[in-house]
Amino acid sequence: MQNINNYNFSGKKALIRVDFNVPLDNDLNVTDNTRINAAIPTIKKVLSSGGAVILMSHLGRPKNGPEAKFSLANIVDQVSNLVGVNVKFANDCIGNNVQGLAQSLQSGEVLLLENLRFHRGEKKGDEEFAKQLSALGDVYINDAFGTAHRAHASTAIIAQFFPNDKMFGYLIEKEIESVSKVMNNSEKPVTAIIGGAKVSSKIIIIENLLDKVDHLIIGGGMAYTFAKAQGGKVGNSLVEEDFIGTATSILEQAASKNVQLLIPIDSIAADNFSNDTNTQNCSTNNIPEGYMGLDIGEKAVVENVACILSSKTILWNGPMGVFEMSKFQKGTEEIAKAVAQATSNGAFSLVGGGDSVAAVNKFNLANDVSHVSTGGGAMLEYLEGKELPGIAAILN
Repeated sequence: MQNINNYNFSGKKALIRVDFNVPLDNDLNVTDNTRINAAIPTIKKVLSSGGAVILMSHLGRPKNGPEAKFSLANIVDQVSNLVGVNVKFANDCIGNNVQGLAQSLQSGEVLLLENLRFHRGEKKGDEEFAKQLSALGDVYINDAFGTAHRAHASTAIIAQFFPNDKMFGYLIEKEIESVSKVMNNSEKPVTAIIGGAKVSSKIIIIENLLDKVDHLIIGGGMAYTFAKAQGGKVGNSLVEEDFIGTATSILEQAASKNVQLLIPIDSIAADNFSNDTNTQNCSTNNIPEGYMGLDIGEKAVVENVACILSSKTILWNGPMGVFEMSKFQKGTEEIAKAVAQATSNGAFSLVGGGDSVAAVNKFNLANDVSHVSTGGGAMLEYLEGKELPGIAAILN
């Protein structure tokens, strides 16, 4: 398999699938350039090795062909600034005009193609569409981890047209390496912190992790389904009644595998789902009627932080409470600080899944953990042990 470090890009045009699906404000300005930044090392590697770069991405979910608000023309300036090169723009991603632009591209130059999803063939995984894209470059690099779990034309189908010239970019390489560090080559003790609202969306991950971890910390709304499974009284807290049996089974599996499963001892409970409401710190197994748990409590914070600080490998997916509201952010904030502290003490930490990424960004700790995953859904499916089409297409 080719590798970005040993491949000779001199005089070659590298067709790079990036994930520039970034948020734009009402004036179509980029509000968060994290995803563009993440692709810069790969782009610069090709340019510094004497190659030219053709970038392709999707943006948003356009329904019926081109729409101005989903045009990648809106991000050209931002990409130019970050790459340090005046990026050229093609007003489509296939066709004669685009082919002309690609052919005339010189070493050191960058061309950004228009939104792939303006064509239905992208999401359909259409082979003819993939073939037309492939004609633009000499070598294919997939660096879009955020879409690696989709069998789209530009992520999974296109690779077959580059049998000997396909590889991962630095970003995907780091994502694969980071998940592998947690799931396969982890230094013990290993702790997984799984939060979020629902057990149902995290069952497969939790069951997959039980063979890999020493400690499993449960937080967020899903904690109350576990508390109820243990016979606790949880007041008006979020409970998935259909998954109480599942929670019981997970508790039993953890016990049989000697995994310490930490359900919050106490909770910050409120009589209303809002920031200006009455709150109390109470036992998670004894939340008064009319109150709902919206964050982990003081004792749970102390127990969880101690567990995290004793760990050598940490996976964090999902917040501990409704951290968007200041009254219920302390649990998530303290966990984020503990993960950062453990990392500075020498632990390896992987943070992934939209809300945990938002949390480390909110508390300005993104640079203090080992790796922040750029792919929410893709990372979750990878942790579940599924084969991701965009990754399989390069490996096979």
